[in-house]
Amino acid sequence: MKIITWNCNMAFRKKAEVILAHLPDILIVPECECIEKLEFGPGILKPSDILWFGNNQHKGLAILAYNNLKLTLLNDHNPAFQMIVPISVTGDGIDFNLFGVWAYNPNDPDGRYVEQVWKAIHHYDHLLSANTTILAGDFNSNTIWDRKRRAGNHTSVVKYLEERGIHSAYHLHHHQIQGKELHPTFYLYKHQNKPYHLDYCFVSADLAKRLRSVEVGEHNYWTKYSDHVPVMVTFEAQQRN
Repeated sequence: MKIITWNCNMAFRKKAEVILAHLPDILIVPECECIEKLEFGPGILKPSDILWFGNNQHKGLAILAYNNLKLTLLNDHNPAFQMIVPISVTGDGIDFNLFGVWAYNPNDPDGRYVEQVWKAIHHYDHLLSANTTILAGDFNSNTIWDRKRRAGNHTSVVKYLEERGIHSAYHLHHHQIQGKELHPTFYLYKHQNKPYHLDYCFVSADLAKRLRSVEVGEHNYWTKYSDHVPVMVTFEAQQRN
């Protein structure tokens, strides 16, 4: 199973071919246009299911499933966290809860970025488990920007998830420390000399045991399409009894 998250910087329909060449099972796309505008050309892999969230038809959060996987919005969904969405992913022996993430709310006086994640994981605490749980997307945050007097900073989010058996796949696989990542996922103004790590895939303990690879896209290739590069997480197939 492969999970890919990629902030496409809008107009996903014009860029879909380059990311779908990596054959995701689940694709999380922040800054994606609404479903009605997603008209893919001939030869482009069509999703087996798709969900979209947002108020701006040109710029929302899309979750696309492939290979006959099905996406179901959980009844627990709180519209107050419109861009942090709990979804059930099922099909062909696969069954897990996915939180699609685009940490952005310009109208929240408490903070528009990581504060959204902090609030959401507290609200959805009953869904966070060391089994079959993934949170993936653009978190718009990193430990380097922690505000010491603010509870909901990036370090607090990471710690809260770790206490529930949920860890960053990238940091586990590449033996990295939060805030000192060797592989940036975002380049401010697409400048290679302004790199940051903002995009994550957090996975529960059972899925972490099945991690096979975590790839981060190269600036030189992906900068043609976005100021973000994709994070691609591949798991070994689950053995069936």
